[in-house]
Amino acid sequence: MAFVSKKRKVAETKVDGNKTYSLKEASALVKQITTCKFDASVDLHVRLGVDPKKADQAIRGTVTLPHGTGKTKRVLVLCTPDKEAEAKTAGADYVGLDEFVTKIEGGWVDVDVIIATPSVMPRIGKLGKVLGPRNLMPNPKTGTVSNDVAAAVNEVKGGKIAFKVDKAGIIHASIGRVSFTPEKIAENSQELLNAIMKVKPSSAKGTYVKGISMASSMSPGISIDSKAFVH
Repeated sequence: MAFVSKKRKVAETKVDGNKTYSLKEASALVKQITTCKFDASVDLHVRLGVDPKKADQAIRGTVTLPHGTGKTKRVLVLCTPDKEAEAKTAGADYVGLDEFVTKIEGGWVDVDVIIATPSVMPRIGKLGKVLGPRNLMPNPKTGTVSNDVAAAVNEVKGGKIAFKVDKAGIIHASIGRVSFTPEKIAENSQELLNAIMKVKPSSAKGTYVKGISMASSMSPGISIDSKAFVH
């Protein structure tokens, strides 16, 4: 049987498992039930009524959170030499091409986002097996394949995140930190949910948003009333 700490037990008593909370209520409650000593991530989990096996229902997209994620993202820009200065000036943590292709082939993935220019995509296609499972492969749909590398880097550093439905039909995304105010957590969550609603496929039948849950890195999940997002 898994060990449950006293703090965890106390946290669980504060969450009514039979209740669905409003976004505002959940954003305040998640701060109260987080007992870890570090600034934990606050995550939103959205269960959708889609079939991810169907290409047009494999939901994915990007959204810029108004208050950022609270985490400084490490960005790698894969580009030709003429774009390197632009990427570095914009704040990219790593810039180059051949050196990083070799490192990634060897298993190095110590970054949060990879941006590439269209001209180098044929050279990094072979990295799909390493980057794909980690959602790090540059993709035009998420804005990580661009000739305007400065704008792409600034967006990522400014709070832009990518989201994608998993095989179980759930989107998992970090929308802030426990140190954020409840208002900032709620506003970031609302922005993500709005973005998910915008990419609802016309072929999806029945209820689109089936369930929403909020939790920090080490807290019980809080069920959120999804009726407001059923369109």
